[in-house]
Amino acid sequence: MSISKENSLFKTKVIYDITKFTHLDYPNHLACIVWFSGCNMRCDFCYNKDIVFAKSGSYSYEDLLSFLKTRVNLLDAVVLSGGEATNYDLADFCTAIKKLGFKIKLDTNGTNFETLEKLLSLDLLDFIALDYKAPKEKFTALTHSNKYQQFSKTLDLLVNSKVDYEVRTTLHSDLLDEDDINAIINDLKQRGYNKKYYLQKFLDTGINIGNIKHPKTFFDKSLLSNNLEILWR
Repeated sequence: MSISKENSLFKTKVIYDITKFTHLDYPNHLACIVWFSGCNMRCDFCYNKDIVFAKSGSYSYEDLLSFLKTRVNLLDAVVLSGGEATNYDLADFCTAIKKLGFKIKLDTNGTNFETLEKLLSLDLLDFIALDYKAPKEKFTALTHSNKYQQFSKTLDLLVNSKVDYEVRTTLHSDLLDEDDINAIINDLKQRGYNKKYYLQKFLDTGINIGNIKHPKTFFDKSLLSNNLEILWR
């Protein structure tokens, strides 16, 4: 597939928005964030409701590449987020980004295994943040999808790859309790995951897909397994 201006995929407006500068989303790098429209999950705690349900975006690949050309030597990296970026064909887009000299971080729910496998085989990703939504028993109820097996394949792929990555879970204590998090920790350990595990506190913006509120259930951190180093965000 060509990455020329004639490529229709590069003209389609699939990018919901662009955050032009961040020093938080890609550790130790100055980056921009590309928010892709749409998602293949409907996680109750998700506060990017407008992005998830968006059918189209405001920017195309061409628009983003034009912006990046003005940021060469000013930004280090591009963060692909959403929504779910891997719902789209990313290989040629990422190739074009890399040709401009930027690193690429991907935020993903890991359910589009073939897309991830292709990007890794082409050495197009520098860092991946993988969302481990819930243990297998609660995965469908929390994400409103039947995609645990696809996620599981992606997790194994990353564990056995050389790419730099992290696993993270958004914690709403009314939805996930200490046993759930310990189940995730034990699963990660059994698969050979030996990195830091990140727990993100639920961000109560007042707007989320499940219309859930601030958690009422106390979460006891002292009950968590010490099989992995846990960092809180």
